Amino acid sequence: MSLAFIALLFVAGFLSGVVNAIAGGGTFLTFGALTLAGVPPISANATSSIVQFPGYITSTLAYVSELRQIWKSAVVLALISAVGALGGALFLISLSNPTFRDMVPWLLLAATAVFAAGPWLRPKAAGESHAASPLGIAMQAATSFYGGFFGAGMGIMMLASLGLASGGSYHRMNALKNFLSIVIAAVAIAVFTAAGAVSWLHAVIMVPAVALGGWAGVSLAKRAPQALLRWLVVAAGTGLAIYYFVTG
Repeated sequence: MSLAFIALLFVAGFLSGVVNAIAGGGTFLTFGALTLAGVPPISANATSSIVQFPGYITSTLAYVSELRQIWKSAVVLALISAVGALGGALFLISLSNPTFRDMVPWLLLAATAVFAAGPWLRPKAAGESHAASPLGIAMQAATSFYGGFFGAGMGIMMLASLGLASGGSYHRMNALKNFLSIVIAAVAIAVFTAAGAVSWLHAVIMVPAVALGGWAGVSLAKRAPQALLRWLVVAAGTGLAIYYFVTG
């Protein structure tokens, strides 16, 4: 691997950590950089899951007190999420790289649209927790399947589904989202690792970069113009989709 590609992966990982800490959407950058570095699409997707995993853990630790208040809902939704993620990950590795490559631009466009619509999809902060509705549980299962399969834009989709599945304040739902992201990613990583789909060399380069970016992003979160960062991520997702359409 050339120094240029090592630098590309490190910078993409660092920026991914920053934007995840501030606005979300870092998967667009890690997946894009890995494919540009020549990693096959399925392996790039699997490796991106590894790269993002530490950030899910640190984000969840910041919400331990909120999770303690809703641990019963968290356990139920974790079981549902694990099953959904398992199905999505198994579906991914059942595909060939060319088949998945043909799906990538459409997945990126869909995830970019969801990400752009994030402010309208997020539930309002007010409200109390409620019994999970069948629709909310079904949406969480579908979101988990998507997360195990691809993952970009999963956080926004999950906040919307959790509004139906559990309700409650925004911070409680965000705490659930971060915790369930660990579950979904852990299941997917186990499947991808067993299938030999992870490029560990690329992961080793990007994991510390994402961690550094996440640490730096915390200090920027309160000062950065989040609307600008959101649209930069949307531009990156749209650009990647166009790139895969053109080169496909």
